[in-house]
Amino acid sequence: MGSVKYLIPIWIGIFVYTLFSIVRGPVGISAYNQLSREYDKLSENMESLKRINKELETTKDALMYDKETIAIYARDLGYSTGNERFIRIVGLEGTRKSPGEAGGLITAVKPRYVSDITIKIIAFAIGAGLFVCMGIPDFLENRQNRRKNTKKRKPAPPSSGYSPRGSKRRSGLM
Repeated sequence: MGSVKYLIPIWIGIFVYTLFSIVRGPVGISAYNQLSREYDKLSENMESLKRINKELETTKDALMYDKETIAIYARDLGYSTGNERFIRIVGLEGTRKSPGEAGGLITAVKPRYVSDITIKIIAFAIGAGLFVCMGIPDFLENRQNRRKNTKKRKPAPPSSGYSPRGSKRRSGLM
């Protein structure tokens, strides 16, 4: 069980990295959901643009081939034929029909995610923390065993003070 105990933090670190990558990583579920919402928004805009394009195509065809449509649009712009007269009322200029909107600009928003290096650092920190936490009991146990072993040893006999190297140096001969 001793060596397996030290492999557990490594596997937990790998598990944390995998879990964070799947949930909050650059290609994870969260980023996928954000991109899916952006895709839906852009698809709706494309449908709206297609609808506006169809209306504008119809208007263009009507203006190209129907003289009555041209006359109606000319009257809306303030033009008249030779036998028509207009009465202009001041302050009603805002009631004119505005030209059709050509569509809006939609920019895609970049998805928010946790970078891969950040996920690696988090997983490594968790694995290292668990490794240290699991190693502390063994460290303390080894420390206590060393203390017990040093107390059980008999003290060494007093030395005579003779050292082949040290005696010459102490006496000043060298």
